[in-house]
Amino acid sequence: MRLFLLPISTRRSLIYCERLQVHEKALAERSYLDRITNKAATTWLSWEKDDKAVWQWKRKVTFYGNQALSRIPYEEWALKTIPALTDKRRKAILEGKEKNQIVFPGLFLKQDKIPEILKKLAEERQAMHRSKMIWSIVAMPFSAPFMLIPVIPNLPFFYLVYRAYSHWKALSGSKHLEFLLKHSLPAPKPSWELDEIYTAGLMYPTRQLSRAAPRPTTEQAEEIARVVETQTDGGKEDVMVLQRWNGKLIAEHYALPDMEVEIERAVEQVEKSIKAKERLVEEKLELERATAEPGKTAADTLPEEVVKHVEKGERADRIIHEKAEDVAGLGNGGVERLEKEKEKK
Repeated sequence: MRLFLLPISTRRSLIYCERLQVHEKALAERSYLDRITNKAATTWLSWEKDDKAVWQWKRKVTFYGNQALSRIPYEEWALKTIPALTDKRRKAILEGKEKNQIVFPGLFLKQDKIPEILKKLAEERQAMHRSKMIWSIVAMPFSAPFMLIPVIPNLPFFYLVYRAYSHWKALSGSKHLEFLLKHSLPAPKPSWELDEIYTAGLMYPTRQLSRAAPRPTTEQAEEIARVVETQTDGGKEDVMVLQRWNGKLIAEHYALPDMEVEIERAVEQVEKSIKAKERLVEEKLELERATAEPGKTAADTLPEEVVKHVEKGERADRIIHEKAEDVAGLGNGGVERLEKEKEKK
């Protein structure tokens, strides 16, 4: 089994497990759960395209349903990629027959931090998933009155079923990961290919320019990694290191199309989280500025560590990208030159 540990920001990472896709398995090898899951996914896709239903209720359900699904934390989706720990797999791990590896960008994620990150990913959400799974099951009978609505199926019931299944899947994945860490830590495998893609994401503003430009050299990658390390005080400041458009490049390189969706979801959620925290600090500054004593500024009334955090948070991301573009030679109209070269090709 191959695991990927991808830093989204300097303080948050995504875990993804490469697995055999259900549609690639022989029909006889599919479990009942695989068949049900595959059927549900096929039905959902067909509903998204169905414009013949009364009041177009199928398309409306999938529209609002997709919005609800997008709010599920990326950590839950990530843990769901890890298969449940079967007796056969448990025995193989204990006997040392199953080899597992963890692939990560070595320049942007220190190897000595991996055990701590994996332990946190495996343990911190178990209690929450267990609790919410139980409550979803308990709430199912209370959705019975919705069965009386004609034409439209009992959507609240199916939603609760899905959420119970989703929490169970994430809980199973976290337990599998926890078992691996206790008995057989996945072999770490730094990936230059990932380092290259991460570096390109910081050097170039778009995927198109990244594809057209020369691949980053080892010296460029190491220099940009040093810039990130310096500007974030060794990862203390939470700054994005993976771009949303990079998900497609990583997924294409490893021929894992499902990975693209997981990366894009994680990047979007982490970006929103960082921006939300920045807005809260800015609002506090505005409030302090309005209520500050005469002759004093808002910064004078705030603790020193808060002021430092605001200043670093505002500068770090900008400086990292500026220095990365300088390393790529995109300063002073470099982006325009690269776009023109791309057009000529």
